[in-house]
Amino acid sequence: MFTIYHNNRCGKSRAALAALEAQKEKFTVVDYLKNPPSASQIKALLKQLNMQAFDLIRKKEAIFLEHYQGQDLSNDGWIAVLAMHPILIERPIIVSGNKATIARSPEKIAEALTKLG
Repeated sequence: MFTIYHNNRCGKSRAALAALEAQKEKFTVVDYLKNPPSASQIKALLKQLNMQAFDLIRKKEAIFLEHYQGQDLSNDGWIAVLAMHPILIERPIIVSGNKATIARSPEKIAEALTKLG
């Protein structure tokens, strides 16, 4: 069973969703802009991704550039920022069990489906 953290306005996210649909695997879609993850959910995702919060941030987003670029926050501080501004979460994220990957390229999508599945 897969879960995809998805933004329908993102082409890479739509491609990952289409790949999941083509696999005929069971999966859950989380539209994280409409249903933002809590700080604790983001912390769990980071553990599954094996990364720090700052590495999950979309650093070209206007919110980041205008308000957070150059700031030196703790990991918990960046988690709070991601919870407050979910648009900053890198996408798409595919989760299976206790592992997750950011599936931005066709190769990463394929890797996620084989490695996580």
